[in-house]
Amino acid sequence: MPVKFKTVEKGEPGVAGGGVKKYYASKVSNGEITLRALAKDIASSSTVSMADVTAVLESMIETMPKYLGDGRTVRLGDFGSFTMGISSRGEETADKVSRNSITGNKIRFTPGKELKNFLLTVDYQKES
Repeated sequence: MPVKFKTVEKGEPGVAGGGVKKYYASKVSNGEITLRALAKDIASSSTVSMADVTAVLESMIETMPKYLGDGRTVRLGDFGSFTMGISSRGEETADKVSRNSITGNKIRFTPGKELKNFLLTVDYQKES
């Protein structure tokens, strides 16, 4: 099934009034799937009950911060891996770098081989 996209007009970032406008492709969102619906779908294609799938996914959500906060990468086999990254302000000398230099953090997901292969085979269709 092809991924649908639409055309959107965007101005130049940081230019007053938007500068020169150009047109870009933008993926059309088709809603979301909830944890419950995902668990139900997984359960329907396996021998595990929906309640068990939900319990495992909820437990993973509760457990992952412990490992990410410890500086570990959480690798989930062919699914991919999660790691925590930080961004910081540049300081003039190494000894000036402190916790106050840190300006943000995020959790990064790197897809595994199967998901990366999926991205190589995606087909696109312009929304009419």
